[in-house]
Amino acid sequence: MATQTHEFTVEMTCEGCSGAVTRVLTKKEGVDNFDIDLPGKKVFVTSSLSSDEILETLKKTGKATNYVGTKN
Repeated sequence: MATQTHEFTVEMTCEGCSGAVTRVLTKKEGVDNFDIDLPGKKVFVTSSLSSDEILETLKKTGKATNYVGTKN
């Protein structure tokens, strides 16, 4: 599958929240890059993984997470 950038909303309120997102994405095999917009409560993930697989990974943070769409 081609590499795409997926956008998610994640209910993050502090650095600890974004830290949890960083931890789960850093450990996930297949994640090429990610960018966290803490004030906007958004996470952009560049990966060849499916959006569903990334969503499941983000849900491991315990934060409310939604898939917004794919940019490309």
